[in-house]
Amino acid sequence: MVFNINNFFNSRDKNSKIGDFQDLDHLNGLSIGTTTANLYGNKRDDLVLFYFREGANYASVYTQSKIVSENIKWNLSIKNKKIRALLVNTRNANAFTGKKGFDGIKSIAQNLSEILTEKQKLDEEKPEKIKTNELIFASTGTIGEKFPSEKIISCLPDLIRKIKYTQNKYIWIKAAMGIMTTDLKPKMSMEECKIGNSSIKIYGIAKGSGMIYPNMATTLGFVFTDANLSSSLLSQLLKKNISTTFNAISCDGDTSTNDMVSIFATCNAKNAEIKSINDPKLKNFNKSLNSVLLNLAKRVASDGEGASKLVTINTINCNTEENAKKISFSVANSPLVKTAIAGEDPNWGRIIMAIGKANVKLNLKKLSIKFGKNLIIQKGELSTSFNEDEVAEYMKEDNIDINIDIGTGKKNFSAYTMDLTKKYIEINTDYRS
Repeated sequence: MVFNINNFFNSRDKNSKIGDFQDLDHLNGLSIGTTTANLYGNKRDDLVLFYFREGANYASVYTQSKIVSENIKWNLSIKNKKIRALLVNTRNANAFTGKKGFDGIKSIAQNLSEILTEKQKLDEEKPEKIKTNELIFASTGTIGEKFPSEKIISCLPDLIRKIKYTQNKYIWIKAAMGIMTTDLKPKMSMEECKIGNSSIKIYGIAKGSGMIYPNMATTLGFVFTDANLSSSLLSQLLKKNISTTFNAISCDGDTSTNDMVSIFATCNAKNAEIKSINDPKLKNFNKSLNSVLLNLAKRVASDGEGASKLVTINTINCNTEENAKKISFSVANSPLVKTAIAGEDPNWGRIIMAIGKANVKLNLKKLSIKFGKNLIIQKGELSTSFNEDEVAEYMKEDNIDINIDIGTGKKNFSAYTMDLTKKYIEINTDYRS
């Protein structure tokens, strides 16, 4: 099946429609292009370019895996505080491809810089040369396969021709679909806020469905804003918000070689200069950025491979945030917990098991557990109000909340995951076919 926006909404997910997605529109200073390099063999969009005609400040966080993709090695070598473009390819991770994979990125960068320089000459009053060290890359797909740099290079002229200087909701959906692999739905989020008296837009897209577990960022996520913020501030803001958003999700406990979340600021909003992350004028922006990142992260978790339910594990009143995090992820990553949820089985004993193996000191006399509003464990004992039929009915819902009160402190952490179904196995056994 050809993978395009029309058949996506007709047959790929019958419950999805274009009205389900937020109304992302134009963001000054950003241009978007999508095309196919036929990497999947079915002419779907698999190359997406985000082009900043006047440059953009940016910051990224990357996987902490000891084996990283060649595009991440390239990005880490870029020292410029401003970039001109981000190119994203799907189907091929360009990981464990060695020198040939890195040389492929170099060749693409050289060709892309030349073509974008020519576009500058055609479109700009004061054209500038686009340098290779002003370009960064993201790749996602299969690890270890030869990187198709020749295919990508041959499609760059078409990609540049398709650049749209003005975006709308349709273009954002095409971009979000163009970076998908096993995802069933494009993932987009937006917020609008103020910095001082200036109106600010924050738009984001992400992809991720499997190989999702935090060791930095867990997926590909790209956030764009027209705010006038330095790369240093963007870096601080991203790191501040990543721990409770993209670092709070898990689908299967596996960390990718390609994890990358980036934020780009075109500076077109012309807000007053902000010099410190503690500036009160940043309060609303910081809150809105967190909202965009959390929205995208939860969309990744809810679209986990084969998922039928989004599961939130709230661990509260713990002695440290780190211990609350250990408990939340011990539950989130337990195959026994996740399969029980898929089977809509209120098997609270599996939650007890997962809490116990988190290696956190507990006072069982203070432990309480709820499924939604249904009290299961109270002060270390089965609640006298526990009704298995009522809890079983709750387990049929699409969104499941597991609330764990440790009772030893005031620190909290929430993790987001999905259930584990037979479909997960089918998707991953058929992944390369």
